[in-house]
Amino acid sequence: MLGTTKSVILMTLTISSFLFTISEQYSNCSPINPMNITNCKKLITLGAEFGWNIHSNNQIDILFSIKISGDHRAKWLAWGVNPDPHRPKMVGTRAIIGISQPNGTLAVRKYNITSDTRLGCRLQPSQDFDDVIVKTMKGDMQADKYMSIFATLILPPDPAAYNISKLNHVWQVGFEADAVHLEPKMHSTALQNVDSTETLNLTSARGISIGHRRHHLRKVHGILNIVGWGTLLPLGVIIARYYRRYPFHCQKWYVLHVSCQIVGYSLGTAGWAIGLWLGHASRHYSFPTHRILAMFIFAFTTLQMLALRLKPTPSDDYRKYWDMYHHFLGYALLAVISLNIFNGIAILKPDKTWLWAYIGVLSVFAVIALGMEIFTWGKFIFTSRKNRQPTAAVSADNNAEAPQAWQGSGPQSEGPGPQSEGPQANKTRIAN
Repeated sequence: MLGTTKSVILMTLTISSFLFTISEQYSNCSPINPMNITNCKKLITLGAEFGWNIHSNNQIDILFSIKISGDHRAKWLAWGVNPDPHRPKMVGTRAIIGISQPNGTLAVRKYNITSDTRLGCRLQPSQDFDDVIVKTMKGDMQADKYMSIFATLILPPDPAAYNISKLNHVWQVGFEADAVHLEPKMHSTALQNVDSTETLNLTSARGISIGHRRHHLRKVHGILNIVGWGTLLPLGVIIARYYRRYPFHCQKWYVLHVSCQIVGYSLGTAGWAIGLWLGHASRHYSFPTHRILAMFIFAFTTLQMLALRLKPTPSDDYRKYWDMYHHFLGYALLAVISLNIFNGIAILKPDKTWLWAYIGVLSVFAVIALGMEIFTWGKFIFTSRKNRQPTAAVSADNNAEAPQAWQGSGPQSEGPGPQSEGPQANKTRIAN
């Protein structure tokens, strides 16, 4: 069993490495509209790209772009720098915002984000910033392709607040705006919007942020649960259902079943624990449905795993009822697990490759289960008919031989007539 478990773990690591490759394969950035920009970085959220040129220690060119498509029509995009010495945040940001216009252009203005903005006050364009000088400002937009803003910034000589080796920058995207008054409306409060901050070293292109760490942990959380809860547990169920006795008999089915369940449970529990920490550390957002379903999955999956030690013996009277409970609870857990994984993908909003990869996993399991069910019932019906044919032949022979055994041989058994009517017929004639 130990060797089988090692094989399952090796397969799990292979799947996890593949999913990590999927999640990181788009990390390299190619600017949508370079405009002579030589440095580029794909930001961790909102599908945004950031490019820059460094002219001196306090003068930079920036290009901020987002891709747009039929189902992702943003009305405004924003990028800005924040002088906070501790961490980047929205309040206090000197922002450059581009707002989509009805004629297909992009109106770009400067905005000073204050605490009043968080309270819901209207955000109006500013004339100039007190510290940052914006020399050039323009925007570009192509339908169903991209939106971008370009500007040249002169930062004040204050290394504590503005330093190209430790620049706090913030970005955002919104789907509602007043194009006439150039007023961007409130953006979404999803995870990607909340995490759109970073401290960036423009000379090395390395960025650090709390959101980046949490973003990485969310990926780990999702991959562990997809591989553990969403892949290995269903695989163990398929092995137990179709390789135990019928239609296929595998002597090592129990070892394979238990190995898949143990490894899947371990990975799923690790992902669940990371999710608990993320929920505790995230003060600005909560996902009660995802959390409740996760608690349900962990509690009842743990109950299922106790069957390794606490299940009744085959001779116990209530064993068949325990089997029914164990099977139906397992099937119900698979349904809830799939539902919660889809819910988690909707919350995380990663690249669509995640969604299609999991749909692919479910489709493979569905095809396997459907094929196995058809084969199982086909084999059962064929075997039943085959077993009934010799039985029917034996019954026919017995029916043909039964009168001869009862009546004996000779003329009395050769068809109808007085000889074959029996004693009762003779008594009737005498009476008449």
